Amino acid sequence: MVTRLRRLESLLGGRLDGIDYTSIAELVGNAEAAESEDLDYKRAHYSADDKGREELAKDVAAFANHTGGLLVLGMAEDKGVPSKVFDVDLDDRHLRHIRQVVANNTAPPVPYEAIAVPNPDAPGTGFLLLVVPRSPSGPHAVTAPPTKPSRDALRYPRRGSSKTEWLTETDVATAYRARYTAAAERDEWLIKVEEDLVDALADRGTPHLIVTLTPEAPGDMVIDSARFARYAEELDSTELYLGQGHRTFTRPTVGPRRLIVTEGAGDRSARAELHRDGSGALGMALYAHSSRLAGREVDLQFTEPGDVVYQLLCALPFLADHARDRAAASGTALVNAGLVADMADHPLSGQNDPFRPDSIPFRVDPLDPGSGQRTPVSPHTCQYAYAPATVLLDDIADRGRGLLEATAVLADELLQSFGYPENGLVTRAGDLRAEGFTARNRGAVAVWAREAGLT
Repeated sequence: MVTRLRRLESLLGGRLDGIDYTSIAELVGNAEAAESEDLDYKRAHYSADDKGREELAKDVAAFANHTGGLLVLGMAEDKGVPSKVFDVDLDDRHLRHIRQVVANNTAPPVPYEAIAVPNPDAPGTGFLLLVVPRSPSGPHAVTAPPTKPSRDALRYPRRGSSKTEWLTETDVATAYRARYTAAAERDEWLIKVEEDLVDALADRGTPHLIVTLTPEAPGDMVIDSARFARYAEELDSTELYLGQGHRTFTRPTVGPRRLIVTEGAGDRSARAELHRDGSGALGMALYAHSSRLAGREVDLQFTEPGDVVYQLLCALPFLADHARDRAAASGTALVNAGLVADMADHPLSGQNDPFRPDSIPFRVDPLDPGSGQRTPVSPHTCQYAYAPATVLLDDIADRGRGLLEATAVLADELLQSFGYPENGLVTRAGDLRAEGFTARNRGAVAVWAREAGLT
């Protein structure tokens, strides 16, 4: 999942993992492509000596401690403006060296992605892009031995304009406090966002999928009359269910620092609460089958794996759209997916009605296409399963392979609670098996996958 840097994508004309050699080479002489707080050029690979290791660690940490950025290896610059192409080797040896230097000389290790952009006329050479996201784990320190006296520097770099500056002791202390308090606050807020939705659905006694998302770098959605009219129009035209081609929600309402949208009345209607900071929670009823193991009373209910995976595929981009496009959040987000047999079984439920009937045991089993009967795959029942993940908002909102990868992570962990080693419909490599979904949604999945170029 490649980090999205919107300004640079606009400059280069596309996603960073899809940029061709010519698009970068044509930056030569372009003053708008000058080095800046999110862009830096290097004529050659970093040297393998102490100075080179320190420089590489410093450059990636400086971006991670600021807004994120892009290092372009293979381009010279003159006063910051790209001036001449100098292709670098794209062999595994250099990639391994970069990986080892970043891992061993930054603390905590800086996350980054390396993208090779080969020269079509000189195989094995070209540009190497190092894409560094803004890191919620900052500040990142440079642990490589200093090659120059640095008595006044604490070895925590940050990008400033087109240069690197060093954090002061106060900066570092503030950043460390922010790291730990922000992480705890994000976890608590994720629970609170989910709890509010669970409370709203507390009376429902049917199986539901609850998906909650909280950006690690919050945004800010302004709610006023003019903007609310626009949000209402957007949500009224939203197609929640991928590939089905129909609108889902009725007119939204305003709640405390959030928008609330529902699919309609009844216990099977989807409900979403979309918060001002870009967080959101979505509850979707699952199609539940009844099974009578003895006598006439229903003593088991189950849903098919394809329904669980399909609803995850639908829920994730809906929530990511809100975070990115309404609240202007960016980077990574925390996600929690919960599969619950009865809302009273949810650990955040405050339901304590002594007269409420006990929930029916719940499994995830497929239907045999020939007989229409349950195929008992689940070795045991489970009334509540959950799966956490960290995702890239842009990859999810773009509804491409990144969405499939994230869905696979969550679906695998949810279904493992029911005895499945993996979901078998989407993979962590971004592959899709549309024919394995249920009769109700495999056609929609196939349509969506074809339109999204995933087949």
